Amino acid sequence: MKIIKEINEKFKNTPDLITRKIKYKLRTVYIFYIETICSSELINNFILKNLTNPNHKPSLSNILATPNFKNINKEQIEFYLYNGFTVILYKNHIYALETKANLDRSISFPEIEQDLYGAKDSLVENYQKNIGLIKRRIKSSHLKTIEYKLGRYSKTATGLLYIDNIAKKELVKELDNKLSNIDTDIIIDAGSLKQYLSKESKNFFPPTKLTERPDVIVEALLEGKVVIILDTCPFAIITPAVLADFINPVSDKYLYNYNANNLKILRLICFFLTIFTPAFYIAIITYNHETIPATLLTSFITQNQGIPFPATIETFFMLFICEMLRESDIRFPSNYSSSISILGALILGDAAVSANIVSPIMIIVTALTFISSMIFNNVELSGAIRAWRFLSLIIASFLGLYGVSLSIIFFIVNIASYQSFNLPYTFPVVPFNIPYLKETLYEGKKKDDTKRSKYLTNNLRKQRWQYEKNITYLIFTTTMWLLQLHWIKWTRCSFYVNYRLSRKRI
Repeated sequence: MKIIKEINEKFKNTPDLITRKIKYKLRTVYIFYIETICSSELINNFILKNLTNPNHKPSLSNILATPNFKNINKEQIEFYLYNGFTVILYKNHIYALETKANLDRSISFPEIEQDLYGAKDSLVENYQKNIGLIKRRIKSSHLKTIEYKLGRYSKTATGLLYIDNIAKKELVKELDNKLSNIDTDIIIDAGSLKQYLSKESKNFFPPTKLTERPDVIVEALLEGKVVIILDTCPFAIITPAVLADFINPVSDKYLYNYNANNLKILRLICFFLTIFTPAFYIAIITYNHETIPATLLTSFITQNQGIPFPATIETFFMLFICEMLRESDIRFPSNYSSSISILGALILGDAAVSANIVSPIMIIVTALTFISSMIFNNVELSGAIRAWRFLSLIIASFLGLYGVSLSIIFFIVNIASYQSFNLPYTFPVVPFNIPYLKETLYEGKKKDDTKRSKYLTNNLRKQRWQYEKNITYLIFTTTMWLLQLHWIKWTRCSFYVNYRLSRKRI
C-alpha cells in the first residue's frame, strides 16, 4: 500500500515506531504505535489478543467500539502517533485508538504556593487532569474552553478558560487572537507562552500571574479573568494581573477579617521596606546626617570606623552576596538549600564583620531588606523588586534623601502608567474600585461581598446578591401593591360616604 510506504519513509529513523501486520478476514491489518509513549500492556491485551486469539473469533468491531476511538485521515497520523495513539489501517480506513502510557505524576501538594488551611492539590503536567481539577470546583456549563495546538513541532495542547457570562468578551477575543497567531517551533511551558501574550514594556513588573493552585484559578475565573493552561506544564497563566494580585495570597480567604487585613498591611509595609530600605540607609549615612539623633549617629560612626569601603560599595557588596545566596537556594536540591542559606548567612556575615569589611549595622539593614522580600514568593515580582531596589540605591548614593524621594515618585509614576491588558496596574486603588478592593487589599464581610468589578466584567451582580435583591424587590412591590389597594379602597369608601351624605341633604 502507498500509505504504508509513506509512513515508513516518514519515520525512517524512528526506532521506537513499532509496525505489526495481522491477518484478519483474508485481509491485512496494519498496526503502528510508538513504543516509548504507548502502553505495551494495553496494546497486547486489548488489540493484539483481540485480533489473534485462537480461542474465540477475532473481532475488529470490538476494538473500534471503544469510546477512545477516532476515525482519522493520513495527514493526522503523525499527530496521533506522537500523542500516544495506536494507528490501525484496515481496508481504506485509518483508525486511531488511545493507548497512552501513564507517564504523569500524581496530584501532589503545592510546592511554591503553600497554605495552612487551603486545598492541598496542585496542577500537574497533564492537561486533562488540570482541566478536571478546575471543573471539579466549577460545575457550570458557563465555563468555556477554547483549545489550541501551539508549536509546529510540539503541538502542545493549550486551553483558554473563561466563564462566558462573567468574563469580558473583548479580553477573550484579544487573547484568542494572540494565541491563534503564535507561529513558533515549540511551546512547552507557561514561561515561554506568556512572552507572546504581552507586549515588551519598560516596567519590570509582570503583566500575568503564574499559579499552580486550582483554587486560585477558580477565584480568578469568578472575578472575570481568563486562564490559560498548557499540557506538560504544572502552572497556569492568569490574565490580567495587577500589583494587588501579588500582594494578596489566597490564604487570606481562610482567615477572619481583622487578621487578614493586618497581614495585608504588613505585606504593603514590607513591599516598600524591601525596595527603599538600603537607599534610605545610604542617604542618611552619607549625606543627611541631620535627620537622625546624635546618639544614633555616633553609634553609626563608631561602627563604621575601620571599614575600608564607602557605605555605597558596602551596601552593593552585601546585597550582591544575598542575591547569590537566594539563587543558590533556588537552584540547589531542596534537602540542602536551607542549610546552605543558613551557613552562608551566618559564616559570611560574621566573617565580614570580624574582618572589618562591613559594619554590623549593614548586616541589620541587609537582613531587614531580605526578610521583607521573602514574603513575596513570586519569582518575577522578586525580580522587579530587585531591579527597583538597585535603581533607588544608585539614585540615593548621588542625591541623598532627595534621591530617595525622586525614586519613590518615579516608582509610583512608572507603575501607575503601566497597564496589564488595558487594566491599570495600580487597580483597584487607581482607578478606585470597591468590589475588587474587597477581593484583594481589603478583606470585608462576606455578606457585603455582593458585586464584581466593572473593570473586569459586565456581570456586576453575584448570585447571592441577586437573590437577595429579588426577595427585597418582591417584598417592596408586594407592600406597594397592598398600600395602593388600601388607598383605592379608602378613597372609594370616602367617596361613597360623601355621596350618601350629599343625597341626605338633598
